[in-house]
Amino acid sequence: MAKLAIAEKVATDMKSASWIREMFEKGLRMKAEFGAENVHDFSLGNPNGAPPEAFFEAVRAVADERRPDLHRYMPNVGFDETRAAVAKFISGEYRLEFDAGAVILTTGAAGGMNVVMRTVCDPGDEVIVLAPFFPEYRFYIEQAGGKMVLVQTDEHFQPDLDAIEAAITTRTRAIIVNTPNNPSGAVFTEDKCRGLAEVLKRHDRDEQPIYLATDDPYRRIIFNHDWCPTPVKHYPRSLIVSSYSKDLSIAGERAGYIAVPPAVPNREMILGAMTMLNRTLGYVNMPAFMQRVVARCAEALCDVGFYRQNRDLLCNALLEYGYDLNIPGGALYAFPKTPIDDDVEFVDILMKYKILAVPGRGFGRPGHMRVSYCVERETIERALPGFKAAIKELR
Repeated sequence: MAKLAIAEKVATDMKSASWIREMFEKGLRMKAEFGAENVHDFSLGNPNGAPPEAFFEAVRAVADERRPDLHRYMPNVGFDETRAAVAKFISGEYRLEFDAGAVILTTGAAGGMNVVMRTVCDPGDEVIVLAPFFPEYRFYIEQAGGKMVLVQTDEHFQPDLDAIEAAITTRTRAIIVNTPNNPSGAVFTEDKCRGLAEVLKRHDRDEQPIYLATDDPYRRIIFNHDWCPTPVKHYPRSLIVSSYSKDLSIAGERAGYIAVPPAVPNREMILGAMTMLNRTLGYVNMPAFMQRVVARCAEALCDVGFYRQNRDLLCNALLEYGYDLNIPGGALYAFPKTPIDDDVEFVDILMKYKILAVPGRGFGRPGHMRVSYCVERETIERALPGFKAAIKELR
């Protein structure tokens, strides 16, 4: 049998490409046909809130530094001053004590999660993922040789602790937790965070460890809470992955980090492995310029009120029209049920009204759709008659 020009697994993965990418490409074709101003695109989670002024001030300050050494190679973990600034920030954010040595700067949260999965997974190990979930988790896990084990959340998108416990086997190596959640916008409650930690503690062993990997870039994009609960506070074997993509609204800068809390067993070994993998996987770390910027504005936050207003405009209207949805407590997305069981068919109906959403099956939860509200307010206002007409059409 002749070999393909590319790896067979990659070829297979390309055929099951992300629904987000598919809707994005359909959107490009629709915009070319009808004009971009006439297509209402809710398919991408591309933060569009204005970065805080502290970010622009930091950019100007760093650009004015005429020191060539600031643009050379740096340690694989990143510049010490940036790691110290991030450690100070997350010490307050997670209510735990971190020092600079706990932080590894990465190429976005995606680079960080790939490093974590490669650090903890041997071939055949299992990683639990809670649905609905960010679809690229599967690729991160499989590229590390692992197997994704999908566990559904409850009707409010909160962790189903009994289902999680039932999914744990002798091959379970990690669980990925994302709260506030993409795509549902759910914020896990404090009780659920504590309960999840207790479940993991019952099965965690030194000779057979189970890691909790948090994917936390939406952590500060919250609307109904002063602070986002986290299982990290309750479970020692936790590894934090996050970025400034949403905090500073600079997703294109790929400014991410991993943080390893002081209570993690074998911490120095884990940090050493991550440092090596950060380099050998080809990510190395956050670009030098952006490291200097982050060091000056690590605690700044974009205008979350912009997203809150968009959420309220969109979700209140959808509820009025008869859509069934949980009001998102954070992140950048609503995840309503589709009025018919076939979410792909309903998304196709929306396209007749030049509205782009993403079928829920792409996130492991059929019968729903993801609608991103990190768009201009005018986009929501122009799309609302189409959302109303689509559900009316079915009735």
